[in-house]
Amino acid sequence: MSELLGAAKQPAGDLIKDGTIETFEADVLRASMEAPVIVDFWATWCGPCKQLTPRLEKAVAGAKGRVRLVKIDIDKNQMLAAQMRIQSVPTVYAFFQGRPVDGFQGALPDSEIKAFVGRLAALVEGDGLGDAAELLDAADAAFNRGDVAGAAEMYGRIAEADSGDARALAGLARCHVAMKDFDRARTILDMIPEEKRNDAAVSSVRAALDLAEAEAPDADVSALARKVEQNPGDLAARFELAGAHAAAGNMEAAIDELLEIVARDRTWNDEAARKKLLTIFDALGFAHPASVRGRRRLSSILFS
Repeated sequence: MSELLGAAKQPAGDLIKDGTIETFEADVLRASMEAPVIVDFWATWCGPCKQLTPRLEKAVAGAKGRVRLVKIDIDKNQMLAAQMRIQSVPTVYAFFQGRPVDGFQGALPDSEIKAFVGRLAALVEGDGLGDAAELLDAADAAFNRGDVAGAAEMYGRIAEADSGDARALAGLARCHVAMKDFDRARTILDMIPEEKRNDAAVSSVRAALDLAEAEAPDADVSALARKVEQNPGDLAARFELAGAHAAAGNMEAAIDELLEIVARDRTWNDEAARKKLLTIFDALGFAHPASVRGRRRLSSILFS
């Protein structure tokens, strides 16, 4: 706590600074071990950058030392921009504990910038957890961005502080599903209190785990796709192709193949395609865009 109070008293010059490739390790990576660091990649010729940077500075100043900002001119630091794979500006990354945990591209309105900085501030606020809901949002964002390790670290911190937090435990289990550590994922799901095991987030992860365990991880997607192309009516091969797509994480392609089976023969193999679709929808979650589109298309097929 004293360290946090000390950080709040730091002058703005320590919280907001210009960075270079030479200072990146100290100002970003090492500094992020103490507090989240936002890195604003910008350019003098970039109009949206001129709008975004002052808003970031204002939001960081309002965070009172809990978040820092480093601004990097990509034209003066081309090697660093290439290493960070900057495709356009403005691009913003947030680092915590030495790795990226959030980010966005383009200019955002003040409300979204404030929420972005607020999520980062929650990482170190108060007892180190801050607002659990904001930290969970940050963990969700990290997972959706593909930073499974970063997401797992954040979910784990919340679960350690509150062993009954179903959303945190479900998120941690989902990370282990993504890492193919199915035994650990199931162990974590079993830690969730009985009265919370039917929560939507928990049910979604359990469905994702069941789906992942059921699929063959080494299936040759290309070979199966060729087989289906040569014989579109081979529903068994199409079903296997859908499973291969699902095992590879390509849920939209899996949904497409399963919908095609239902359209051709909805009763095939005791309605296996429809049942698999429902499992995928549960695994994705009710509000996932692919789930929404898939349910709509399934209804259209079944009731046409």
